[in-house]
Amino acid sequence: MISIDLNDFKITSKINLKDQPTKINVDVDEDTVKDELKSVRKKLGKLQDTLYAHGKYSVLICLQGMDTSGKDSLIREVFKDFNVRGVEVHSFKVPTELELKHDYLWRHYIALPARGKFGVFNRTHYENVLVTRVHPYYIMSENIPGIDDVSKIDDAFWDKRYEQINNFEKHIAENGTIIFKFFLNLSKGEQKYRLLRRLNKQEKNWKFSSGDLKERKLWDKYQDCYEEVLNRSSKPHAPWYNIPADDKPVARYLVAKILYDTLSAYSDIEEPVLPDDEKANINLYKQQLENEN
Repeated sequence: MISIDLNDFKITSKINLKDQPTKINVDVDEDTVKDELKSVRKKLGKLQDTLYAHGKYSVLICLQGMDTSGKDSLIREVFKDFNVRGVEVHSFKVPTELELKHDYLWRHYIALPARGKFGVFNRTHYENVLVTRVHPYYIMSENIPGIDDVSKIDDAFWDKRYEQINNFEKHIAENGTIIFKFFLNLSKGEQKYRLLRRLNKQEKNWKFSSGDLKERKLWDKYQDCYEEVLNRSSKPHAPWYNIPADDKPVARYLVAKILYDTLSAYSDIEEPVLPDDEKANINLYKQQLENEN
């Protein structure tokens, strides 16, 4: 049994990202961690069935992290026992021509999970205050009125964008979306190891891009932007969790356990029951079926 306090990972006050762990000691071996994950994800899969039948809440899971932080493999392992009809994964890359004809939140709005479903955003609407903050010239492709030069992208612009993102999450939370935001906190040393692994293993080569090394040179700037994201947008209705990501099995377990423990505390999420008149006639319906020719 892994003994940890999941509240230790929730961002509830201003933090310094350098003080947040990228690895924790859970005092058990890797096989035990994997067994614990299997147990939790099975229970999470059953809970998803109930949520689907209940049909009043949706769940949005946001995953952010530096390259190689383990987002893809986490999605594969945590949601392995889900019914495929109940979970949808969206990976947000460079905006398409169509997406750029709308405001920057449009593509996230239309990808939101329907009631009864889980939605996973692999990279999220926060890219709009992360990668665009590091590379502000990307904003120019959005064709925003009044922003015709990078020099006009000032602090007031970013303040407004944070306000818009916080309002977006507040709106969907008030209308039945349960929001989880996970920052997969990877150390620079571990990222180096994982990038080298991609280069050294032929079957992993396809994952490597020279752009990964260019972005790595901007590590400190990205860390500053992530710290600002965590401090400005972790809210009671949409909290951020700092997930130590240097150990992939532990990171997957933490995400699954946080999801299950939080959702199972919703006492109103339960499977619907048959109306009394239908329930009273169950034996009659059985008899009709059994007596069919």
